[in-house]
Amino acid sequence: MASTKFLIVDDSITIRRIIVNALKIIGYLDVVEASNGKEALMKLEAGNIDFLITDWNMPEMNGLDLTKEIRKTPALMNLPILMITTRGTETDVIDALQAKVNSYIVKPFTPQELKEKIDEVVNIVLASS
Repeated sequence: MASTKFLIVDDSITIRRIIVNALKIIGYLDVVEASNGKEALMKLEAGNIDFLITDWNMPEMNGLDLTKEIRKTPALMNLPILMITTRGTETDVIDALQAKVNSYIVKPFTPQELKEKIDEVVNIVLASS
């Protein structure tokens, strides 16, 4: 799965750098970035994205709305989505899961935690396909 292409969506360039570097540490090198949900949808339409990692709080289109759009799009509805956010209340997690994110991490996180969540999501997606 190391050839997996990731799309990282976060309005903070610093957080995108942290995620990209964490992905490199765990062996994922094919990464593209977007600063909000609208930009992410354009990159998804261009194709070849295997896994989406998104923040929740972003301008123009937040991660929850992005997830809902993806899940309404037949070609993307099974795309693995991991949400990484500062929003950690039980209600937030429930809202994200109801929007059909595959997994959820509350910032801050470690590369090991990111790897475990990616592996968990990949195993779930492979099992259901």
